[in-house]
Amino acid sequence: MKPIRIWDLPTRLFHWSFVVLAVAAYVTAKTGGNAMIYHFWCGYAVLALLIFRVIWGVAGPRYARFSAFMTGPRTFLRSLRSTSDASDMQARFAGHTPLGGLSVVAMLLFFGIQVALGLFSNDDIFNDGPLVKFIDKDTSDMLTGWHLRNQWVLVALVALHVLAIAVYRIARKKDLVRPMILGDKTLPGPVRPARDDWRVRVGALVLIVLASALVYRIVHLTPAVAALPSY
Repeated sequence: MKPIRIWDLPTRLFHWSFVVLAVAAYVTAKTGGNAMIYHFWCGYAVLALLIFRVIWGVAGPRYARFSAFMTGPRTFLRSLRSTSDASDMQARFAGHTPLGGLSVVAMLLFFGIQVALGLFSNDDIFNDGPLVKFIDKDTSDMLTGWHLRNQWVLVALVALHVLAIAVYRIARKKDLVRPMILGDKTLPGPVRPARDDWRVRVGALVLIVLASALVYRIVHLTPAVAALPSY
């Protein structure tokens, strides 16, 4: 048993930044009033992080990639039946297990839906999503309703995620929080470590800057104005 780098620094920073922003978005939404301005800002930041994570899940280090934990039905069921000490499963899924990976994908998907709905939502008082100007009021009201309902899906997914972490800690004696803070897991060899050098970190920095620029462009889209004929 030896410590092996599983979670690269960009993935860890993404994870904890996402936690903070998701909590802040929920609190500001429930507070209402002037706090809704910060709710929108949190939503924009979450969107940038989601764009980053999707690309990082394709081009990032080994265990951050979706291919590291997304499997077919047979392997998924086998991973559920395997004991916590099955060395082949630990080596294959040193990062997320297939079940944990399914939870990650579900949260990315439904947070993505939530942010997309928020861009077209309104609070019927003062605050409108930046893309409300592209749709009529009835459509915005409908999307706002779905935005409000989807929050409970997110609450359920987060609750299940926290519950799973607690079960692993209590029943299986596995701490999933510490590795996401420090990056290393204590595992039986041979398990290949993830890359976490300066190239990875610079690449992640460039990616999050580009994702933020894209979100800025989306938020500041303006309706096309038809040119008036000149006489």
